[in-house]
Amino acid sequence: MSAVQMDRAAVLTVLNRILEVELAGVVRYTHYSLMVFGHNRIPIVSWLRAQSNEALLHAQEAGEMITLLGEHPSLAIGPLLETHMHDVHDILVESLDAERQGLELYKQLLELTRDKSVFMEEYARRMIYQEEMHCGEVDKMLRAPGEVKQFSEPPMS
Repeated sequence: MSAVQMDRAAVLTVLNRILEVELAGVVRYTHYSLMVFGHNRIPIVSWLRAQSNEALLHAQEAGEMITLLGEHPSLAIGPLLETHMHDVHDILVESLDAERQGLELYKQLLELTRDKSVFMEEYARRMIYQEEMHCGEVDKMLRAPGEVKQFSEPPMS
C-alpha cells in the first residue's frame, strides 16, 4: 500500500499532538529536576534531566516527521499542570501518567499508518517500544524496595 492512502490530516494532527506533549515533557521533567531535595537528589535529578533531554529529542523527531510530510510543526506546548506535589513518589506517579498519555498518541499514530507507510509505521513502533520501556522503568521505581509486583496495571496494548 502507498503513503497516498494514509490519512495525512489525521497523521499530522497526531504528530503535532506528539510534538506538543513531548515539549511539555521537557518542561515538566526540567521542573521536577529543580524540585528534588534530600539524600538521593543527585541521581534522581540526573535521571529527570535525562528524561527531559530525551523528550526534547522525541519532540524534534516528531517535528521532523511533520516537515517530511511538507507541513508546519505546531508552536504549541501540551498541557502543564502544577500540582505543587514535589515528593519523588508524586513526581514519579505524575511522570507515569504523562508517559502513558504519550504512549497512547504513538499507538494512535501506528493505527493510522499501519500497512500504509512503512516509514511512519516503523517510527511509531520504535517510539511505542521506547515509551513502554519508560513506563516500565517508572513503574519499577515506584515499587517498594524488594517488591516484585507491579506498582500499577500495565497500559493496555
